[in-house]
Amino acid sequence: MTVPETYGLGPIEVTAISGGEVEMVARLTGSGFGVSGCSGGGGVSSGDGGGVRLSCGEGPAATINDAMSLEVVEIRGTAAVLRIEPVG
Repeated sequence: MTVPETYGLGPIEVTAISGGEVEMVARLTGSGFGVSGCSGGGGVSSGDGGGVRLSCGEGPAATINDAMSLEVVEIRGTAAVLRIEPVG
Protein backbone atom coordinates (compact mmCIF):
# COMPACT_ATOMS: atom_id res chain seq x y z
CA MET A 1 0.00 0.00 0.00
CA THR A 2 1.38 3.37 -0.93
CA VAL A 3 0.96 6.07 1.75
CA PRO A 4 1.51 9.85 1.54
CA GLU A 5 5.15 11.02 1.84
CA THR A 6 4.21 13.08 4.90
CA TYR A 7 3.89 9.81 6.87
CA GLY A 8 7.65 9.23 6.57
CA LEU A 9 7.25 5.73 5.12
CA GLY A 10 7.51 4.16 1.71
CA PRO A 11 4.91 1.61 0.59
CA ILE A 12 3.71 -0.69 3.38
CA GLU A 13 3.90 -4.40 2.58
CA VAL A 14 1.98 -7.03 4.53
CA THR A 15 4.38 -9.95 4.99
CA ALA A 16 2.25 -12.30 7.13
CA ILE A 17 -1.09 -12.68 8.87
CA SER A 18 -1.03 -15.17 11.72
CA GLY A 19 -1.72 -15.55 15.41
CA GLY A 20 -4.17 -12.65 15.39
CA GLU A 21 -1.53 -10.22 14.11
CA VAL A 22 -0.68 -8.54 10.81
CA GLU A 23 3.04 -8.24 10.13
CA MET A 24 4.16 -5.40 7.87
CA VAL A 25 7.38 -3.84 6.60
CA ALA A 26 8.03 -0.39 5.15
CA ARG A 27 11.05 1.61 4.04
CA LEU A 28 11.78 4.79 5.98
CA THR A 29 11.68 7.98 3.91
CA GLY A 30 12.12 10.44 6.78
CA SER A 31 14.87 10.96 9.33
CA GLY A 32 13.18 9.21 12.26
CA PHE A 33 10.55 6.72 13.26
CA GLY A 34 8.12 6.45 16.14
CA VAL A 35 5.22 4.12 16.83
CA SER A 36 2.74 3.74 19.67
CA GLY A 37 -0.08 1.26 19.94
CA CYS A 38 1.43 -1.82 18.29
CA SER A 39 4.85 -3.41 18.40
CA GLY A 40 7.39 -2.08 15.96
CA GLY A 41 11.00 -1.30 15.60
CA GLY A 42 13.83 -0.46 13.27
CA GLY A 43 15.14 -3.99 12.99
CA VAL A 44 15.09 -4.13 9.20
CA SER A 45 17.85 -2.36 7.34
CA SER A 46 18.45 -1.54 3.71
CA GLY A 47 20.96 0.46 1.73
CA ASP A 48 19.24 3.83 1.93
CA GLY A 49 17.43 4.92 5.05
CA GLY A 50 16.60 1.51 6.50
CA GLY A 51 13.16 0.27 7.26
CA VAL A 52 10.77 -0.85 9.95
CA ARG A 53 8.85 -3.99 10.81
CA LEU A 54 5.45 -3.69 12.51
CA SER A 55 3.21 -6.31 14.08
CA CYS A 56 -0.32 -5.15 14.93
CA GLY A 57 -3.43 -6.96 16.13
CA GLU A 58 -7.10 -5.99 15.98
CA GLY A 59 -7.99 -3.15 18.25
CA PRO A 60 -7.13 0.47 18.86
CA ALA A 61 -5.25 2.29 16.10
CA ALA A 62 -1.49 2.67 16.25
CA THR A 63 0.05 6.10 15.70
CA ILE A 64 3.09 6.15 13.44
CA ASN A 65 5.46 9.13 13.20
CA ASP A 66 2.80 11.30 14.88
CA ALA A 67 1.27 11.56 11.40
CA MET A 68 -0.45 8.30 10.46
CA SER A 69 -3.11 6.20 12.15
CA LEU A 70 -3.06 2.48 11.31
CA GLU A 71 -5.84 0.23 12.58
CA VAL A 72 -6.31 -3.48 12.02
CA VAL A 73 -10.10 -3.48 11.74
CA GLU A 74 -10.56 -7.20 11.22
CA ILE A 75 -8.55 -10.33 10.52
CA ARG A 76 -10.30 -12.98 8.42
CA GLY A 77 -8.08 -16.05 8.13
CA THR A 78 -5.29 -15.04 5.74
CA ALA A 79 -6.80 -11.63 4.93
CA ALA A 80 -7.02 -8.45 6.96
CA VAL A 81 -8.89 -5.15 6.76
CA LEU A 82 -6.65 -2.17 7.54
CA ARG A 83 -7.65 1.47 8.05
CA ILE A 84 -4.91 4.03 7.35
CA GLU A 85 -5.62 7.73 7.77
CA PRO A 86 -4.02 10.94 9.03
CA VAL A 87 -3.78 11.37 12.80
CA GLY A 88 -6.42 13.67 14.19
